[in-house]
Amino acid sequence: MKFHGTLVRAAALAFALASFTSAHADKKKVEAKLQAVDSGTFGVFVKGQRVASETFTIQQQNDSSIIKSQLKELVGSTPVTQKSDLEITSTGALLHYDWSQTSGGSLSVFPDNEFLKERIVTSASAKPAEQAFLMPNTTAILDNNFFVHREILIWRFLGAVCKQENGSLKCQQDPGEFGVLVPQDRTSIHVRLELVGKEKVEVRGAERELLRLNLKGESFEWALWVDDKDQFKLIRASIPADNTEVVRD
Repeated sequence: MKFHGTLVRAAALAFALASFTSAHADKKKVEAKLQAVDSGTFGVFVKGQRVASETFTIQQQNDSSIIKSQLKELVGSTPVTQKSDLEITSTGALLHYDWSQTSGGSLSVFPDNEFLKERIVTSASAKPAEQAFLMPNTTAILDNNFFVHREILIWRFLGAVCKQENGSLKCQQDPGEFGVLVPQDRTSIHVRLELVGKEKVEVRGAERELLRLNLKGESFEWALWVDDKDQFKLIRASIPADNTEVVRD
């Protein structure tokens, strides 16, 4: 599969988004700390009704990427807000992941020697519980309700299967298999990402040509559409089994 146009570093280099020369090294380091990669809001719709909004930022800081997200429920008598903070190296290794919600409870995931450990706090008065995972520190975080994590996984996948040849981006057709950690569920699962190809889809009432990928797990199947002309940003997601659509505002 070939994509013409500008090679997007976010996909091709998997977060090695900036290329800094030795000249003006100190100035470049400062700029790297502040480099914005992506930001925006996803609207979450169930049966056509907007039920939540996820606001997120992705930033490059020296040799790591920081992904922050806030999910606000818009329905119910006591809407809940969730926050997540993920930091990974330029090679995808986890530095830390933190999650909390306004209704109480928090968790963190961090490297523990060569593997991962999760610390869970159910309430302010409760003693933290810990759970170890025999998963490498390069395991992707794919937590519940945070669609920006799906964008990060897509970039990792494209960074592995795509390369630049003669000014265009060529991608292998083979799907990618990933072990991922779902911190809120305190579990690890295997998922499969595969390229489908270009499709014309409706986004906020307008037709757009986007690149489709399918994300599959043991008990779910999602369709994801990214804009290959704009840094492979996630534009839309469909979860038919849950009557759910996710659309970038």
